[in-house]
Amino acid sequence: MMDAIADIRKDYKLKSFAEADAADSPFDQFTQWWNEAIASNIDEVNAMTLATASPEGYPTARIVLLKGFNEKGFEFYTNYESNKGKSIAANNKVALVFFWKELERQIRVEGIAEQLPEATSDAYFMSRPATSRIGAWSSPQSSVIPSRNIIDENVKAITQQFEGKEITRPPFWGGYIVKPVVIEFWQGRSSRLHDRIEYRLHNGQWLKQRLAP
Repeated sequence: MMDAIADIRKDYKLKSFAEADAADSPFDQFTQWWNEAIASNIDEVNAMTLATASPEGYPTARIVLLKGFNEKGFEFYTNYESNKGKSIAANNKVALVFFWKELERQIRVEGIAEQLPEATSDAYFMSRPATSRIGAWSSPQSSVIPSRNIIDENVKAITQQFEGKEITRPPFWGGYIVKPVVIEFWQGRSSRLHDRIEYRLHNGQWLKQRLAP
């Protein structure tokens, strides 16, 4: 079995990524790669790994969905009382990873997570389907529960509570923006000699440099 796992490999040959091809701004570069990923019809192209550190110091990671980006950072939404919310409250230094295997690319982000303004979270919450809004109210995310029945009963109760009313955002649910200090663009190359271009924020300016594969 171990030999079979070790034999799993792929040689990356689709593209290269030179310094001359990299935009001066990491946000312009992300936008370019993002548009190419969208055009490639990648399934759940906005899926990204969010890594945090627990209050005990253990690194933890999970997949969340990118819901917006601009020159300030990358946005996602969750329950503030979830494990990731508690981790961010204790230590708001986080990391993100996008992996687009169809393009043989990944993007790594290191930065600071901050809660989005309430008005921004309200606007996004109201754009969600009603069933998703009910779901946000119904789940005590990351809490230990005795059975699935708890969630089902919560859904019934919350649905009745909001019957005929607007389903507003719970105070314990909302958005974060990850403001980057490092963004690395990784393009797979043959023989594991990948192209890696890193942007690092220094004194308010982005420094662009190549990293060894």
